[in-house]
Amino acid sequence: MARIHSGLSRDESRQACRDYLDGNLHFLFIAPERMRVPNFPGMLAKRKPALIAIDEAHCISQWGHDFRPDYRTLGDYLPALRPAPIIALTATATPSVQKDIAVQLQLQQPALFIHGFRRHNLAIEVVEMSKPRRNEFTASILKSPASRPAIVYVPSRKAAEELASVLGRSTAVYHAGLEPSVRERVQRHFLSGKLEVVVATIAFGMGIDKADVRTVVHTALPGSVEAYYQEIGRAGRDGKPSRTVLLHSYADRKMHDFFLERDYPAATELGRLATLLNDGFQMPELLRQKLRMDTESFNRAAEKLVSQGAAVFDIGGNIRSTGQNTWRSSYDTQLAFRHSQIDRMVAFAESPQCRMSALVEHFGDTADGHRPCGQCDFCSPEQATAQTFRPPTEQEHRQLRSILQSLQGGTSRAVGKLHSDLALGIDRKQFDSYLDALTRAGLVMLTPDTFTNSEGVLITFKRASLTHEGRTLSDSEPLELLLKGSENQKAARGGTKTRSSGDSARGQAVKRSAAKRTEAAAYTPEQKHLDARLREWRKAEAASNGRPAFFVLTEATLANIVLARPTTLSRLLNVPGIGQEKADRFGAAICSICADRTDAGGHGKSSMQPASERVATSASHSKSVSRTEEAPASSSETFHRQRTTTSAPAEALAPEQQQLDQRLRDWRKAASEELNLPQFFILGSSALRSIVLARPRNITQLRAIPGIGLEKIEKYGASICEICNT
Repeated sequence: MARIHSGLSRDESRQACRDYLDGNLHFLFIAPERMRVPNFPGMLAKRKPALIAIDEAHCISQWGHDFRPDYRTLGDYLPALRPAPIIALTATATPSVQKDIAVQLQLQQPALFIHGFRRHNLAIEVVEMSKPRRNEFTASILKSPASRPAIVYVPSRKAAEELASVLGRSTAVYHAGLEPSVRERVQRHFLSGKLEVVVATIAFGMGIDKADVRTVVHTALPGSVEAYYQEIGRAGRDGKPSRTVLLHSYADRKMHDFFLERDYPAATELGRLATLLNDGFQMPELLRQKLRMDTESFNRAAEKLVSQGAAVFDIGGNIRSTGQNTWRSSYDTQLAFRHSQIDRMVAFAESPQCRMSALVEHFGDTADGHRPCGQCDFCSPEQATAQTFRPPTEQEHRQLRSILQSLQGGTSRAVGKLHSDLALGIDRKQFDSYLDALTRAGLVMLTPDTFTNSEGVLITFKRASLTHEGRTLSDSEPLELLLKGSENQKAARGGTKTRSSGDSARGQAVKRSAAKRTEAAAYTPEQKHLDARLREWRKAEAASNGRPAFFVLTEATLANIVLARPTTLSRLLNVPGIGQEKADRFGAAICSICADRTDAGGHGKSSMQPASERVATSASHSKSVSRTEEAPASSSETFHRQRTTTSAPAEALAPEQQQLDQRLRDWRKAASEELNLPQFFILGSSALRSIVLARPRNITQLRAIPGIGLEKIEKYGASICEICNT
């Protein structure tokens, strides 16, 4: 057996080749990138192998979750190695990937063997949770020795370092930024048991086969179901019961949109590079200087051209054109597919069905896709360890019955319409939790549906209908179901598994209500004043929209705002109960109220106007002074600091700023439609907000704004400055 890779010396590689040609080897392992070395494919062809085995074959397909261009070109070298049979192996190939593998390897009518996607010993849990709470929550999950050894997957190197410091001893980080010797030591110590927890980015796990991993935690939504399945598959390989926990929220989707914008340059950038390429290899640095691109942007554009077959690298990293000019449509298709992968991952996290069955169906194992696992948080909520479930209160019981009664008649109903028609006095999130509970109990079925709105955008929504059990349930039969408890409940218990006992659900509800009243009574005078002003504003906002007050802010969210008193959008997004939608819609008004530290005696302007009016008046009635420190809490004047950075602006926009904001948004929408690109490819929301606040009049001023790189300035700078000067 021999291996040939970049870590070997030239003499060692040559000796492995001689042993291969002399017939002294049973196995020769090589990386696909080796096929780019001149004369190496010809050397392999001199002695026909008995079998060609391709591991991690999903990397061949551009639709796979780990696409690598050198894998995709393997099919070009295989004819010279025939008549050896070919076997392609992967654990994470969807039906579309399976077909693409066969096409790229030029396999004629291959036999497909699909089996083994179900992991009988894995209990999967999915928990919706705000980002600031996830590190502490993960620590509580891993506190018990029974939950270790464990692997925790995080979205970035910074997140890995932060979480490892929270977990403390017997924990190490693993990511691509570490020295190779450090990564090798972490792997070795984890395999030997010297380390119990590894906090890693997705690079960890390749080649790692530790049988007794008891827990795998994802602290953010993975980029695809395929990647998620591969990563949770590293738990419980010894066959013993193991658990996986996925933490997610709406903010994770925004994170992946940012990653896509970063990793997939605009097609126009690829086109600029493609026009400079010819049939001779050129040095990347010279091309980069001609195009005036930064290194990262150039490398990504070059990699994407290679992945589309429009260019190739040699072993030295030089690049030339292949003469293929049809790359643009396939690039757009691949980008759309990447977005769909994120959509499917979000759909899995929100799916009202058995977690394991959803995974099995995703990979096309239809024969085994409808059998529930009996141990995930959907099938057996009473066994969940990362979240609590409780029986409904009497009031909740009546509301659940109302939902079932409204679905009688056999026709499905759109969930949003059902929520508004019933008018149960609960917000949409709680209503969805009711439907989840009814679905877990087998009484209701949720199915996806779509419609096209007036702007031509395809909108996805859910329909609810009764199952046979739901239709035949009599009013006298009890509703045997469980509702999700609050996320604070589990963390407070240190992640310990709890079940219903002693106190009734109604008694628990009374205690929680009393606790809220106690918390409100403990407010400081300043907090009480802020609470009153927020309630006035909420009432006015709700009245202006003809909606109940809880549609604007729930009681729990309002209390969280009072305690946190966020004065910037970034801080507001860290408040439990505030998502991106509410921050976009009400953030400026809320932050303005929180920043307006008028005295508790009622001096100063009232904040009871709706958001549209509040934004205008708060800007015109507040003094602006340049300060580098916070204004004292006792000051009777409202100070708005001139910000040294515009990364997370929170001040309310003045009327002229609102007009500029709208003009920029209209321009961004038109540009995205003209170029057939998502709007965030043109300009991200944070960058747009920074432009509104800075209002650059020329290119020099525009360059000083964070988030506006040279690439965007060259493409859109003139248009942006023209709008700002209007």
